[in-house]
Amino acid sequence: MKGSINSGYLTKHIAWIEFSNPKKRNALSLRMWKNLPEVIQKLKKDKTLRVLIVRGEGKSFSAGGDISEFKTIFSTPHSSQDFSTSINKAFNALMHFPRPTIAMIEGGAVGGGCGLALACDIRIASENAFLAVTPAKLGIVYPYLEIKRLVTTVGLSKAKDMLFSARIIKADEAEKLGILDQIFSTKELEAKTLEYAALLANNSPNSLMITKEIISEIENGKIKASTAIDKKINIAFDSKDFRQGYEAFLEKRKPVF
Repeated sequence: MKGSINSGYLTKHIAWIEFSNPKKRNALSLRMWKNLPEVIQKLKKDKTLRVLIVRGEGKSFSAGGDISEFKTIFSTPHSSQDFSTSINKAFNALMHFPRPTIAMIEGGAVGGGCGLALACDIRIASENAFLAVTPAKLGIVYPYLEIKRLVTTVGLSKAKDMLFSARIIKADEAEKLGILDQIFSTKELEAKTLEYAALLANNSPNSLMITKEIISEIENGKIKASTAIDKKINIAFDSKDFRQGYEAFLEKRKPVF
């Protein structure tokens, strides 16, 4: 059993992706890494989708890569490069998903699993959640873009601590570091995550998508908006969403986007 990447819908506007390999704490096999961008691309085509929840099956988010495959994967330069390319494609597909993404974290998000959580826009976790970035324990090096994302999230000093020590970061500390945005009891986690997803889904999808693009440009070091972003900002003032928003405000009702 090599595990699978499952997906489905909670509502018309809220979908989920699930890492399913529970016997290995949802470690991702090579097949799963390759399949993840395909599943994301399929969901990306759904224009009615507004929020994506990313989770692991059962009591773990993800233990990262399936180490039991490493002897085979790293047996030749070609297979090693194929693995590296597959992981980068998976991370990038999740990070560049155009709608808001929420990592719902129960249990461990370790190694590549922590990277997948960081690739999401928002991270909501149970009080028993823990994270760790563990390449130093395996003698490998975390991908450049994943280190960049970690530094952006926690800052240089804390990123060095996490990478050099490979220590476990429990939920409370992860929240203080800015890795986790909200923490709930295990019993509440799913309902609270869905509640937050619904909050986002009720807002203007056009506004959320353009805002996510702007944040991405800022993260990548852009000092001023690109021409494409400026154009989208201006067009938004002539959109159905904008008219619905200000009309709802004037009529003292909730907007329906």
